[in-house]
Amino acid sequence: MKSVALLLSAVLAPTVVAAPRADAPPAESRGVLVAARAAAAEGIRFGPCPAVERLPSPVRCGILRVPLDYAHPDGARIPLTVSRVPASGPASGRQGALVYNPGGPGSSSTFFPLVADLPAWKRVSAAYDLVGYAPRGVGRSAPVSCQDPADRPKGPTLAPTVPSEVFKQERIARARTYAQGCARRTGPALQHYHSLNNARDLEVLRAALGEPRLTYMGASYGTYFGALYATLFPHRVRRMVFDAPVDPSPERIWYVDNLDQSLAFERRWADFRGWAAKHDRVYGLGATATEVGENYERVRAELAAAPAGGKVGPGQLHGAMLQALYDDRFWAARAGALGAYLKGDAKPLIAQAGPAEAPRTGRAEAGDPGNAAAVYTAVECNDAPWPEDFARWDRDNTRLAALAPFETWDNVWANLPCAYWKGPRQKPLDVRTGPGVLPPVLILAAERDAAAPYEGARELHRRLAGSALVTERGAGTHGIGGGPNACVNGHLERYLLTGAVPGTTAGEEGTPVRRASCAPHPEPDPVSLERQAAVRRPSDLPGRGITARLGAGR
Repeated sequence: MKSVALLLSAVLAPTVVAAPRADAPPAESRGVLVAARAAAAEGIRFGPCPAVERLPSPVRCGILRVPLDYAHPDGARIPLTVSRVPASGPASGRQGALVYNPGGPGSSSTFFPLVADLPAWKRVSAAYDLVGYAPRGVGRSAPVSCQDPADRPKGPTLAPTVPSEVFKQERIARARTYAQGCARRTGPALQHYHSLNNARDLEVLRAALGEPRLTYMGASYGTYFGALYATLFPHRVRRMVFDAPVDPSPERIWYVDNLDQSLAFERRWADFRGWAAKHDRVYGLGATATEVGENYERVRAELAAAPAGGKVGPGQLHGAMLQALYDDRFWAARAGALGAYLKGDAKPLIAQAGPAEAPRTGRAEAGDPGNAAAVYTAVECNDAPWPEDFARWDRDNTRLAALAPFETWDNVWANLPCAYWKGPRQKPLDVRTGPGVLPPVLILAAERDAAAPYEGARELHRRLAGSALVTERGAGTHGIGGGPNACVNGHLERYLLTGAVPGTTAGEEGTPVRRASCAPHPEPDPVSLERQAAVRRPSDLPGRGITARLGAGR
């Protein structure tokens, strides 16, 4: 996909120098070796999970200690929470541990072992120990904090698609304060929360689990530091699945990637409006996509004037709708809530307008409800250079918002603390492996994914020689492994159990490539609010809101 951000790359791309593999800091490289040897000797002592994790038996939890700074592996160490359920099949068929990360940055996968009970994962869980963990900074894993809970903005909030100068100045001040809060509340350790260290932590986790090589599945942002791992430690890769990949190009981390994301959300917003229009007789939102958009703007205007229940304003409405653009399972509920509101019933909309951070990071962690947002900010700001002049942000996003108003400015405010970040920035690694360096790895992508635009999957496929790309055509759910598409799940299961990937086909220039396509999963069933209560969602796990479709991150 040729995005506006790409076409304007001369203006939009920040100055980034790619760090080739040969330039990996020798101190950090030695530090990983030291830490991995120590972890292999110590292992992880698994026992009953603490109550705060809300994980039932047979899931067991333990602590892995990793260096805060890999340049000083004998210095301070931080604890990472790890969860595991053993393979359910016979020992003769065990293939090792499968480690999962759902993305974010800021999300934990300690819930992951619970998928062992889901039908889509039965054969995989028979062959693998299922391992989840909370990355550094997340939950109880040396948590990052940027803001006192009392200082967090409370609803209702505004979400203008054409912000005034007064509104922009308010958000600039908030971003400065937030960045300062991260530095003050987390201290000097803050500079060590970044993607390169997440990849290094993954290598130490592999060693602690006693695995000679890593089997890993990452979704969304989890694909990025998974790709860093594959670049840094290719000899340690057994199998890797990249579900909903972000574009790992060094010059796009993360400022330009976010511009592309905003543009892609506009397309997905059009998909939702077109679907709702097809079912106007159910929802009453309009018979065309334009009419649905007009009714949505009417709801936004009314909520700005009189927030629903005194707590749901345009900002909360936007957060709820953004979640639906990540996952079309929410389309029927959101359309029903909008239709009910227009008929005078605000209760469904009030019930569905959840925490503002949930759609972006996938889930709020136990404990500090602001932790996920803090980790998101710390990792993205530390990972790469960002423009430090708001005039640049203003110019780029004003142009973009003219074409893509739905998410552009919301994305700006989520990332603007990076303009005022005072810590050292990393140089993004040039993710790339040559022929024969990696065993075949599997990439899964939905063609109309907004949170991780499809071009990112194609770029990762080009960069990892010998990789295989499976595309769900015409679909846009963010993270498709283990979801409702049997074709996708077939490729995933076959790969994890046998290492087999789709066969080669002729590429764009006649070169052989490994690619396969799946037809889209069925569109959401237009269910009225009255019938929704009777519709069971078999993919939801009790008590955690976790679905069989695990990709719910960035």
